[in-house]
Amino acid sequence: MSMDGEFDAFLTSSDVAFGTRDAALLRAIDAEGSLNAAAGSLERSYSRAHERIGALEAEFGALVDRTRGGSGGGGSALTERAWDLLARFDRLQVAVSDTIDAEEVVLAGEIAERDGELATCETAVGTIRVLAPADADQVQITIRADAITLHAPAEAPPATGTSARNRLDGAVEAIEREASVARVLLAPAAADGPSIAALVTVESLDRLALSVGDPIVATWKATATRATARR
Repeated sequence: MSMDGEFDAFLTSSDVAFGTRDAALLRAIDAEGSLNAAAGSLERSYSRAHERIGALEAEFGALVDRTRGGSGGGGSALTERAWDLLARFDRLQVAVSDTIDAEEVVLAGEIAERDGELATCETAVGTIRVLAPADADQVQITIRADAITLHAPAEAPPATGTSARNRLDGAVEAIEREASVARVLLAPAAADGPSIAALVTVESLDRLALSVGDPIVATWKATATRATARR
């Protein structure tokens, strides 16, 4: 699996393209607590940063929660929509960095409940929501490394508050860093579960400041989790 090379990735909506500079601006807002400070940390003008956030929000929805000054002072924080957008962008960067052949983990599962095409399955790593065939109770579940988003435990969204309905708590087992993408191996909290690999951008890896042994939370969408009948 090659993870070297330069690449550009964009998420587009109408005529607006969300790219690396936009992701850096959102992450700077999160780190600095205000748009003004974020622009300064990136050596950009406040007016241009403000204009860019406005253009992005016109196409992608509310990305920044702003509070006016008071006894506690004003500030800015990212919305859940912004975090979802950043996660989508990170997955796109992984996909266009010559890692389409991303590794997969395969789990045996037993369907406990169905809701249309979606099913709740019990596995060695815990309960997982999947797209499942209608005629099977015992399934084989495939999770791609490039479908997973990693979070620090304190920053992980609740399963009910995001489209990424699957959540797995664990610890970092290994990190393999390349030029643009890193492979992070997660040891699930369930002692008998197999390790799960995630592909993330080096920007995400640096932001999380991960080391082996650190607690970590992996999330991924049910619609990105395929199940087939197990014979």
